[in-house]
This record gives sequence, structure tokens and C-alpha cells, in this order.
Amino acid sequence: MTSESGGPRCDRGAGDAAGHPAPTENDQLRRFAGIWCRAVHPLAATTMTPDEFEVYLLPLAHRLSAALRGSPFDTEAAYAVGAALVDAQCTEPEALPAILGVIDAHLVSCSSPAGPSSAGPSSAGPSAAGPSAAGPSAAGPSAAGPSAAGPSAAGPSGESPSAGLPAAPGHEPLSDEEARARCVRLQHALAAGFVRELRKCERDEQEAISRAALAARTEAEKALHASEAKFQAVFEGAVIGVGIAGLDGEVLVVNDAMARMFGGMDFFRPGRNVTEFVHPDDVPGAHELYRELVNGERDHFRIEKPHYRDDGSELWTNLTVTLLRDSSGAPQYQLALAEDITEHRQLRERLRYEATHDELTGLPNRTLFLERLDQVLAAGADADRFGVCYLDLDGFKAVNDSLGHAAGDRMLRAVAKRLQDCVSTPAELVARVGGDEFLALVTGPAAQADGAGLARRMLAALAEPVRVEGRELRVRASIGVVDGRAGEIGRAEVLRSADITMYRAKAAGGNRYEIADADSNARVIARHSLTNGLPSALEKGEFFIEYQPLVRLTDGTVRGAEALVRWLHPVHGVLGPDQFIPLAEDTGLIVPLGRWVLEQAARQAREWRDAADDDGEPLRVNVNLSPCQLSHPTLVSDTVAILESAGLCPSALCLEVTENDLIGADESALRPLRQLADLGVDIALDDFGTGYSNLSYLRRLPVSQLKLDRSFTRGMQRAPADPVDVKIVEGIVSLAHTLDLAVTVEGVETAVQAEHLRGLGCDTAQGWYYARPGPPERLHTLALADAS
Repeated sequence: MTSESGGPRCDRGAGDAAGHPAPTENDQLRRFAGIWCRAVHPLAATTMTPDEFEVYLLPLAHRLSAALRGSPFDTEAAYAVGAALVDAQCTEPEALPAILGVIDAHLVSCSSPAGPSSAGPSSAGPSAAGPSAAGPSAAGPSAAGPSAAGPSAAGPSGESPSAGLPAAPGHEPLSDEEARARCVRLQHALAAGFVRELRKCERDEQEAISRAALAARTEAEKALHASEAKFQAVFEGAVIGVGIAGLDGEVLVVNDAMARMFGGMDFFRPGRNVTEFVHPDDVPGAHELYRELVNGERDHFRIEKPHYRDDGSELWTNLTVTLLRDSSGAPQYQLALAEDITEHRQLRERLRYEATHDELTGLPNRTLFLERLDQVLAAGADADRFGVCYLDLDGFKAVNDSLGHAAGDRMLRAVAKRLQDCVSTPAELVARVGGDEFLALVTGPAAQADGAGLARRMLAALAEPVRVEGRELRVRASIGVVDGRAGEIGRAEVLRSADITMYRAKAAGGNRYEIADADSNARVIARHSLTNGLPSALEKGEFFIEYQPLVRLTDGTVRGAEALVRWLHPVHGVLGPDQFIPLAEDTGLIVPLGRWVLEQAARQAREWRDAADDDGEPLRVNVNLSPCQLSHPTLVSDTVAILESAGLCPSALCLEVTENDLIGADESALRPLRQLADLGVDIALDDFGTGYSNLSYLRRLPVSQLKLDRSFTRGMQRAPADPVDVKIVEGIVSLAHTLDLAVTVEGVETAVQAEHLRGLGCDTAQGWYYARPGPPERLHTLALADAS
């Protein structure tokens, strides 16, 4: 059952007019504890839940009820209850009025078994523990009057429900007035106990705080003492130098390690200031770092710094300077830590010297030269010009090969000494960068003139023979000179241009210098590019063959054609043989390329033969042989295999060899040509007349044709013909026919020239007068274009 206000009813016990059982004393006190809990718990700082707090309050309610009815009356229990409430953390300012208000409103009624039985329904509802019961007025003096219990203490008729509270066992019952008076006194006692316990807790807390502060201060003093002791131990026993100076730079104290570094404690005499420790080799900006530190703009800096000792010797330190601040953060001192790195630096400089200088000559090496060159190139100032001389000794390999490397080293040392003597200013540098290669660097506004001047001085210095092992050895050198402006050219371009220019000097005869030329460099670079592209060009099928007709002069019919290889370069377009055949010979690619040309020409000659009338004379194809092919051991076997593969008769092939390639050739060199001639292959002596060979030499050569060089027939291109040229050609033709050799003339460009050659008895001719080189299907199409 619940009351009309929703609270639990306490009307169990003896019964009432409706026949309900009357509530017992324990039930009433439990009800009191519940009301008390609901009024106080929301205002307390306790960590207990409401149920736990109600259980905690129940024995306190029993003690208050027992004290209320006790005889003799004693308020000591109320003091204890007040202290117990403080122990339960009911210490908030609003908690005590609520505690007293509930006691005032409900203790008397809940301490009598008969009292509440006649109370209206509202007396058991939650409003009994509401704000009106816990407000400040509930604990006021007016609560002591009979009306303090409010309407809940009276029945419906307004009469008192009992004659008073039952007395404790063995004592007289209490009147209602006496019970209210005792309740007020219990409230006062509880409040006094509450306040007393609260003050005791505060004193305990203050004492605990004081003890903690004292302990903390004691520990701090101990820690400070220990810290100072540790600092002193570290300061005195540190192996690195430690010093403290004021913000004005005056040295205040240094340890023994610092004093030993500088030669003794006398160095740090009183009044010594750190601003005195200057050195010419101080890093740039060192003074600015120091200024920022003492002004508090930075907390520390670290540098490698040199110092002079009092005896003039030099000390290098790894120096770290730290700003020490006071508790407010204001700069106070500067702390310096110095590590002696003098020996380490000397070792480092020695290693640096060895890494940047040539061991044999003592000159700077490539590493140091490139560092200096990079510095000059990175300067970027418009007025900073530079010159580079690239020197290479001519014929130095012969010295090593004939006299030995020891003699070569002595010669290099002598050359290096002379070149170093040519350096007259700090703006010049000479370095050995290779075996017999030297580089010189000149900087200044007139770099080109200075570079050429230095090159002349070096050549003059080397003009005097070098004496090695009792021999006087002449020294020759080729020098390439490059000049430029900083920021306009890179290191790689400088060195490449110098190298190219030096080889130009060698090609011009050596023992001279040349100045770099952009056009010459471009030609060399293009040549190098072509050389690199040759191997892949053959694999990619970039080569093709054009054919220039060979015309019989007696009747103007096509006798055959010369196969001329071309290179369809992806960048440079169509290149003639004079542009890449020398490169192919230098790289050895001429052998596979020549074999490919021979295969294509033989296959084409077979196609011509198959397309010709059976009664017609087969066309012959001429193919040029290079010196490398001529000396290649597989020339004969390769030629035979190609002829057999193409199904071509050997007489349809003519191999052309230049006169210069056969001058002075011994029998072993001529053997492959003899073997081919014996097989029926024609051999033509190309460019005849340019080698100044003995004409009688023709008798021992396995040749069947002479190809007269065009230089002998230029005088016949116009009428009247040069009589000297006519006589020379007439004599050569007569001699050739006497030796049973056919004569072919190259470079025929005019009809007049062709007519003269026909009259002189020449057999065949080729040239632009008849046709330019072209595809094989145009072989019989003769343009007869007179160049005149």
C-alpha cells in the first residue's frame, strides 16, 4: 500500500480505525531514515549510493530516537551522529540545514509507535522529505513548539494523536511538549558535533598539507644539494673543457680540462673576456651567433673554432655555447663546452690533402680541380670569366714502353714541376688528372687571353729536354684552351670542349695549343654520335644501296654498276659513305657492314642477270673493299659463300681496292686477292694515280682494271682540253692496255670530257654526266646531264 502522495506507508502495528495493523518502532525509524536519505543525499558529497546511504543513516536514526526517549536525557549521541555525518562526507553548505529540517519534522513522530497511526495520508508521502521539511525554517527555534510537527502530526480533527511518547523502559512517558524540547536540543547537539568534526577534518587536512609542504621542501633542498654536488663533480672531473662566463663575456670559472687545453690556468687570468678569443680562420658569422646568444635570441650554437694559446700555438675546438636563464627565463650566464679536436683536424686535413693531391707529382688532382671549377662556375657573376687548359703529352706511351714506368714517372715529376712554375697568381691552378694529362684553370676578366698565355708559357717551359737516366728526352704536348663565363656553361661541357680541342691540336701535328671552336666541337660531337649509332643502325636496317652505272665508252651501253652504300640516319637524314665509312673502319664495324653490302650487291646482280636477255652480256657489280676487310681472315671464304648463295658467277663481281691500300703490301697481304682473282673475280685498283706508286709495281698486283682518279681528267671537262692532262691519261691508258688492264674513269661530268676519254681509248666511265647513284631499277636510265 502507498499513501496518496506515493510514499510508503508506516501504519503497520496495533491497527487503526480501518483495521490496519499499527506500525512498529523499527518501521517508523526505517521510514525516518528513508526521508532523511532523500533529503540529504542529493546535497552531500558522499560516494555512497542512495540505498547505501539510507542503510548508513538507519543506525544514526536509532541513536537519535533512543536519545530522545532516554532517561536521564543526554545529547552526547547527537554529537556522535553529527560527526558520523561529516565522516559520510555530508559536508556541503546546504547539507546541514536539510539534516536538521528532517530531524525537526519527523524524529518525534517516527520515534512513537502510536503517533503516526492517526496521521493523514500526506504524512507518509514524499512531501515529508521535501524542501519544506529540509528548509532552513525547519531547524529554527520555532520548531520547538507544538506546531513544529505541522499538520502531519495531527489527525483529521486537529487533535493530538497521543498523550506523549512512551518512556524508555523503567521511566515515565514523555509529554509532547517535552519531546519537542528534547528534539530541539538534539538538533543543537548534532549541529555542534557536525561543526566540531568538520573543523577537526579541516585541521587534519591543513596539518597534512603542511607536513607535505615541509617534506617537499626538504626533498627539494636535498635534491638541490645533490644536484649541486653532481654538477661540481661533473664540472671538475669532465674530460672536456667547461667554462662559465657572464653575459658581458667575462670568464667567471673554468675547469681543469679547459685550462689544460689552453696551456694552463694563467690563460684565464682575471678579467679575461671571451670576445678576445678571435682567430682569422673563424667561420663566417661566428660573431653574429654569439651576439644572438647573449641577447637571448637563440639558446645555443655549435661551431668548430680555432684559438691561439699564449705561446702562439694553435688550438682547434669543437665548441658548444649554451645560454643559461634564471627562473623567470631571463638570460643570466653562458656555458661553454669545448672539445680539443686539434689532432683530429690535423688528421682530417692530411687525409683531405691526400684525397685532393696527386701522390706522384704533389699537384692537385682531378677532385680538387673539379671542386675549384665548380666554385667558379657556380659564382654566376657577370664579370667572372674562366679559362681551362687541357694538356696531354705527345708520345708519352713510347717513354713507358721503351724506358719503363720508373723513367716515365721521373719524367712526369719533372713536367709537373715545370707546369707548376708557370702558375704565377692565386687565380691560376694546375692539376694532374690522369697518366700524362694535366688541367689548368685561370679565372679573371681576361680569361681567354690568360688561358692562351698560360698555354704558351707551359709549351715554352716544356721546350727544354728533360734528363732521365742519362738521356735527354724531348717533351711535346698538345693543349686545348676553353674560355667562358660563369653561369653560362656547365662543368661537363667545359671538360668535353677542352678534350675535343686538345685532340684538334694533336691532329694538327701536336706540340701546340688550339682554342675551342663551337663549330669544330659540333663536328666532333656529331662524329661521336654517329659512331655510337653505327652498331644499331645495321641491326635496324638503316643502310641501303644505290647503284651508279658503269658505261662502255665505245657504244654508250651500261656495262655494270658500282654499289654505293648509304645510311638513312633517323636524325641527320641520308649520309654518304665518306661520312660514316671511316667511323666504321675505326670501330671495326666495316667488316659486317662490308659483308652485308657484298650480299646485297651479289643478290642484285643475280636479279639483273635473270632479267636480262640470254644473248646479252651479263652486268657486273663493283663493290669496294676497305683495308680492314682486305686483312680479315674470312674474306675469301665469305666471298665464295656469298657468290654461291646468290648463284652468281665470279666474273660478275669486281672488288675495288684503293691504290694506297696496296702500296708496299707484301705477298701475304696480296694472297687473298690472288685467290679471288684465280676464282674469276675481277680486282680493280681504285683511285689510281693518287699513291705515287711505281708503275712497274702493277705487274705483280692481281688486278684486272685500273680506275683512274678524277683529278687527272678535270682538265678535259671543257674545250680546249688541258694538254698535260691529255698526255698523262694517254700514257696511263697505253701502259694499262700493254699490261692487259682495262681502264675505268671516275667523275665524268661533261660530254666534252666523255668524248676526250673515248678518243684516248678508255674502256668504261662513270659520273654524273651519265647518271647519279640511284635505286637498282634505274640502272639503264641514263640522264646524260652535262655539268657544263
